Amino acid sequence: MRTLSLLVLVAALVAPAIADATPSARWRQSWGLNSAATARPTTSAAFAKLNLQPRAGGHAAIASNLLAGPVQVRLQGQSAALQETPPSPALLMAGEQRTLLWLPTTGDTSRLLLDAFPGDPAARPDDHLYQLPFRSQPVRVSQAFGGRYSHTDAQNLHAVDFPLPEGTPVLAARAGKVMQVVENAPDLGCLVRVLHSDGSMALYAHLQNGSLQVRPGQSVETGQALAASGNTGQSTGPHLHFAVQANTGLALTSLRFRMLSERGELQFARETP
Repeated sequence: MRTLSLLVLVAALVAPAIADATPSARWRQSWGLNSAATARPTTSAAFAKLNLQPRAGGHAAIASNLLAGPVQVRLQGQSAALQETPPSPALLMAGEQRTLLWLPTTGDTSRLLLDAFPGDPAARPDDHLYQLPFRSQPVRVSQAFGGRYSHTDAQNLHAVDFPLPEGTPVLAARAGKVMQVVENAPDLGCLVRVLHSDGSMALYAHLQNGSLQVRPGQSVETGQALAASGNTGQSTGPHLHFAVQANTGLALTSLRFRMLSERGELQFARETP
């Protein structure tokens, strides 16, 4: 299973910025000024979006947080204004919009890129003992830390895949606030992201379409039903992909975690090549 970290889009100044995700890209959105307009369908898998609004003989580059939790954004690109005064990375709170840069109208071709990373880089995740995110099923692991099939990138290095029959209730492994709900992301399929009190985030992925029981901004308790397990996205069989992630500074990184079952704490051995 692969995942995305940036959103890719190419659009012209005459058209609104529209988000699009591709499996080979990281989460990134781009604006091409003075180019042919290109529009693509929106996807709720985006973390943020970039809009350009006419303002005082130029355009304001405005970033909007699409999640019910903090998102760190960074504006880059080929523009004289960016070269003269590069904007610092910004942390946007849930639903916040912020002007990152004003671009004068010069007629020159420019390209702006907005990178977005969920979570607050100042967070300090604690050593929490997570609860098993399902019940009444045997505990089996098809991939653990460093799984050679798909747990090789930073976002998934410490993820665990639990094979489960489709329709098995998926429960919150820790209390928190629902930060993101996606019905059909390109790689992860149906997913729920929960923000914890220490700033870490739990990702529950490959869920069953149509089974979501929570919404962004909703508080959930440990053991509360989030959705049902499924086989959506780029999945080779029914399973729950679970990871604890944190923003480590313009990077989404998976963290080692501890988990408790009815028979005691699970031991996730790391695979070696």
